[in-house]
Amino acid sequence: MKKILFIVFNLIVVLGFSQHPGIYWIQFTNKANSVYSISNPVQYLSQRAIDRRTHQSIPVDSLDIPVSQFYIDSIENTGFDVFDASKWLNGVLVTVIDSTFLTTLPGISFVQSYKYVRPLITKNAKSNKKELGTLSDYYNYGMGTDQILMLNGNVLHNLGFIGEGMLIAIIDAGFIGTNTSDVFDSLYYNNRIVSTRDFVTGKNDITVYESASHGTSVLSTIGALKPGWLVGTAPRASFSLIKSEEITGEYIFEEYTWVCAAEYADSLGADIISSSLGYTEFDDPTMNHTWNDLNGYTSVASRSANIASRKGMIVVISAGNSGDKPWHRIGIPADADSILAVGAVDSLEQPAPFTSVGPSIDGRIKPDVASMGWGTAVADAGGNIVNGSGTSFSCPIIAGMTACLWQAHPNATNMQVREAIIKSASQYSSPDTLLGYGIPDFAVAHALLSDTQIKDLMHEQLINVFPVPFSSGININFMTDTSNKIFIEMLDLVGKTVLKTSSELIQHSVNTINIKNLNEIASGTYVLKIQTHYNTYKRLIVKN
Repeated sequence: MKKILFIVFNLIVVLGFSQHPGIYWIQFTNKANSVYSISNPVQYLSQRAIDRRTHQSIPVDSLDIPVSQFYIDSIENTGFDVFDASKWLNGVLVTVIDSTFLTTLPGISFVQSYKYVRPLITKNAKSNKKELGTLSDYYNYGMGTDQILMLNGNVLHNLGFIGEGMLIAIIDAGFIGTNTSDVFDSLYYNNRIVSTRDFVTGKNDITVYESASHGTSVLSTIGALKPGWLVGTAPRASFSLIKSEEITGEYIFEEYTWVCAAEYADSLGADIISSSLGYTEFDDPTMNHTWNDLNGYTSVASRSANIASRKGMIVVISAGNSGDKPWHRIGIPADADSILAVGAVDSLEQPAPFTSVGPSIDGRIKPDVASMGWGTAVADAGGNIVNGSGTSFSCPIIAGMTACLWQAHPNATNMQVREAIIKSASQYSSPDTLLGYGIPDFAVAHALLSDTQIKDLMHEQLINVFPVPFSSGININFMTDTSNKIFIEMLDLVGKTVLKTSSELIQHSVNTINIKNLNEIASGTYVLKIQTHYNTYKRLIVKN
């Protein structure tokens, strides 16, 4: 798998571009003659997709309207084989066997342009039948322990937030073995593979279980449920398995199939898209991107990733594996501005040498966050638990935990959840080009979304708590205009009190309160609650 990580969106196409057999993108001018309307979205969006928009006050707009069927029929009647259509881009992917057909396109009024995106490739594959296994307790993470504890994901799991009711769309290259491995028994036993779709062949069937096992390993970091061996970050989520990646070559064609896949995920009502695909350079160098394209809007993929975010989904993308290669930087669509681009660290939380670096060409922090992507526990096509490396795996780990967090806060918008994840990260106050804002703490993100005072007063200047992190004690500087007694309480992230004390304040002064003998308190994140006669303040503090 030489490129698994990103998409592209350039509609700059010249009619008459190198004409030979292959796959072509045909760009339409409009969506005229459509039988659909914005006022009746139930005709082309699932109820779940409509509910997601309604909950977040996102209107249905012209991008949601499907491509004109009249245009599709007209193109097919001209002799083209249409196998994918994109409503966001307003065009179709077609197979061209006889290149003389292309000469008819300039005479069609609704055709704006066409673009060569891939040569013709033949492929053969086979499918397998699923054999079901049994369910068991999911708290023993097995080889996946490090990658979950690194994010404090076990805190959400222990609270009962394990992805139930959330729909995650995985866009990848193929899922060989997913339907036969006991690692995924619970997904099939409980009907939590809600759909499969292959946009490479244009088929909606078992062809997703062919071609590659990369998607199988990706899925295992989220949905595996084999206690003592591997448990994923959202073991009770539901999934749509979508194939958009052509493994026999690298062509810009795949960026268009990625867009079709993202649209399909949206129409299903997916909450989260997880995609460990990325695009920079191709087998045909004329299709290559340059670093100047990493601005979040030049490529079709990045523009579509942002559209998907505007439709209310959280889009999680691998940053790339080019950190030690000449390209060096993030790929596409990791440059999109409304997504979570994920870098990779090892088990010691050190940057992986291959993790692609930021920022975007316009100076935005990239990647956004990071998680374990070097020596990650994954399942292979045979159901064996092995170590894998790449931002291909750090990405879905974050996607799964994001599903659990959103399950815990169903009234939050996608951008509120994204913001909490970023604010919880280890380098939030000093982001860099390797890990962005750092490694998220999902217990902290949960606290941020749970408590308005934590959210609003984290940077309150009246209180200073140090050192951060602390070991044996903490100091609190508190400025007050009145003289009164304050009460101090330290709670863990499930609300259990681990310390209570009080102190008298001196009026019109900075009071320093020393709390010692905290050696016996376990390492982790705590809420420090400070209550005066007038207000209650809270801080997040960390014990080494």
